[in-house]
Amino acid sequence: MVQILYFAVVRERIGRDSEEIPIETGVTTVGRLLEELERRHPALGGLRGALKAAVNEEFAPLDRTLVDGDVVALIPPVAGGSGGLFAVRDEPLSLDEVVRAVTHEGSGGVVTFTGVVRRESRGKRVLRLEYEAYRPMAERKLAEIGAALMVEHPGVRLAITHRVGVLAVGETAVVIAASAPHRAAAFAACRAAIDRLKESVPIWKKELTEDGESWIGLGP
Repeated sequence: MVQILYFAVVRERIGRDSEEIPIETGVTTVGRLLEELERRHPALGGLRGALKAAVNEEFAPLDRTLVDGDVVALIPPVAGGSGGLFAVRDEPLSLDEVVRAVTHEGSGGVVTFTGVVRRESRGKRVLRLEYEAYRPMAERKLAEIGAALMVEHPGVRLAITHRVGVLAVGETAVVIAASAPHRAAAFAACRAAIDRLKESVPIWKKELTEDGESWIGLGP
């Protein structure tokens, strides 16, 4: 038996956030499980090519074999969240908090990024955004981004916090701070952090506009 977790558009389409499915331990692969889920939930058919699977909070290939007790999360495309702070929060974010997390006597420069909900997006008037996350995996992936960038840019310290829940226009969705002995490394790490967050961290964004709503990353 494995536990399946559903998020964002997947959760909405099949009408549940989790279920348990029996498997043939050591034989059933991620790919075969996805085929079974598509058979059980035809609404997944249009998403199959866009989905990734995470097994026990790590992305897994289709040929990964499963065993009893595994936790499998279906990951829709994510939206674009060690000397640092990496967290997913339900409450308003604090820029001061991430700055304090990376500031020390050796930091000659501290660079920050604040992502804010804007009024206009893709030619439409935004009413609000709704963020959802696979929180344990999201925080782990944020920490992995920080660890990788601290290796790539020696001396860098990084902190990232990302908001989930309903956000009004003008509210802060993500804050990042990067410190380094010299400004060039701090700028580079901060920019790389937001780019990688949008690529690999399981945080999803639903955009609600005057014309309707859609999950960002899945097309019009």
